[in-house]
Amino acid sequence: MRISVIQMCPGSDKRENIAQAHRLVSGALEADRPDLIILPEMWSCLGGNRDTKFAAAETLPDPDGSGAAGEAYTMLAGIARKAGIFLHGGSIGERTGDRISNTSVVFGPDGGEVARYRKIHLFDVMTPSGEGYRESDTFAPGDAVVTTPLGSITAGLAICYDIRFPELFLQLRRAGAELLLVPAAFTAETGEAHWETLLRARAIETQCWLAASATCGGHTDARGAARMTYGHSMLVDPWGTVVARASNGPGWATGTMDAALTGRVRAGIPVLDHRRLA
Repeated sequence: MRISVIQMCPGSDKRENIAQAHRLVSGALEADRPDLIILPEMWSCLGGNRDTKFAAAETLPDPDGSGAAGEAYTMLAGIARKAGIFLHGGSIGERTGDRISNTSVVFGPDGGEVARYRKIHLFDVMTPSGEGYRESDTFAPGDAVVTTPLGSITAGLAICYDIRFPELFLQLRRAGAELLLVPAAFTAETGEAHWETLLRARAIETQCWLAASATCGGHTDARGAARMTYGHSMLVDPWGTVVARASNGPGWATGTMDAALTGRVRAGIPVLDHRRLA
């Protein structure tokens, strides 16, 4: 399976973000002909205040396909259908009540939705530089561990801050995951320190391929302060080797997932069989 991770520099203007996403996805399709594309976290609206995020959020169709779809959802489904690929829509805001959900939607080659995951772990932190983040002021946490078949491959879904919680990834492996899909908007500070280390660790300990698609560049928060995200989207194999990598600007990186390597790594070091404490 050929996988392209899309790297975007989004802001709070949803229409501009959709145009950027369409341009980058189209470029990856033309250049690399992937079977699966993954977009970053909250690419349709990154930054702005609570009202801006709510305005950009969408009410998603019911699981049976009924109900109206928003502009971002419709675009993603249309690209998947036209290109005949699997498309992981990164994550977008989903209207779910007095807060919104940070939600991933995955589409099949016919344009139909095949999976939906709501971010479980919310980023309520103070970074070493003193920058504060409180996702829970706007977002509601999800509570379901989600895997989905992508053809013959089983993928496990997570979003950004989830990467710091290995117990989630162990559950995904136990649920049959061979590929982990992680859209993100990692801060520049924590990204430089931890991003690659965490991605490679989750791939090594679960013995899964891991595709991480990130935002990059700057945006403004609710108070008008500048925020920077790290970029460096990548594809990591089950041995922890980075197979494909983007830099710190908009674009994409493409690599090929070798399912046979997964089998060899798991047979050589059968960690799931050896676990004693969890």
